[in-house]
Amino acid sequence: MNQLLVALDVDSRAHALDLADQLRGTVGGFKIGSRLFTREGPSLVTALADRGDRVFLDLKFHDIPSVVGDAVRAASQLGAWMVTVHGSGGQAMLRAAANAARESERVPLVVAVTVLTSMDPAELARIGVHREIPEQVEALAALATASGCDGVVASPREVARLRSTLGPAPIIVTPGIRGGPGGGMAGGDDQVRTLTAADALSAGSSYLVVGRPIIAAPEPLEAARAIGAQMVSLPAQP
Repeated sequence: MNQLLVALDVDSRAHALDLADQLRGTVGGFKIGSRLFTREGPSLVTALADRGDRVFLDLKFHDIPSVVGDAVRAASQLGAWMVTVHGSGGQAMLRAAANAARESERVPLVVAVTVLTSMDPAELARIGVHREIPEQVEALAALATASGCDGVVASPREVARLRSTLGPAPIIVTPGIRGGPGGGMAGGDDQVRTLTAADALSAGSSYLVVGRPIIAAPEPLEAARAIGAQMVSLPAQP
């Protein structure tokens, strides 16, 4: 289950490390997002990296090119294995991120966020983007890969189209993984463009990011194993 990354969307270092201890060896790595990073800071990234974990630092850097380049270098020094930037930051910013990663000693992967999985066409239009979601995702993905990024983050609903246009090489990281028919999850959920793990991998995802279906389960390890049972074996990604 090397392709399964667990989002540690919890409120404390102790809880995050406990989950990592439970899941280590069963999943392929752990995502630290803005919620946990803001509460616990950079030392948690280093703590997990020092344990041998792959840390996906999902802070979605979006700023002027020099600032984003410096942020990527800092993430590398913490031990991050993969980092996110916003695809809408533009070519110069994306190139700065990619160049900073390659110049770093540990060379983290850089993936560009396209359109958040919480967004639907109406929400996209509210921010002035009048393309359909698949077209916007494809445009930002093309920009990111042409600018030197290792890949993109996109919802599972856009993966097949991206894989057909980008080819086999770029990484496609896929949040919005849910269980059951159609990929949905019972109860409140702000992810609107979802699929199951098997469907996302079949479409061409490189890595799946799963949070609540695992970390909110009574038995997180069993939940991770259940999702792993859905996953189709694909060639290992870098």
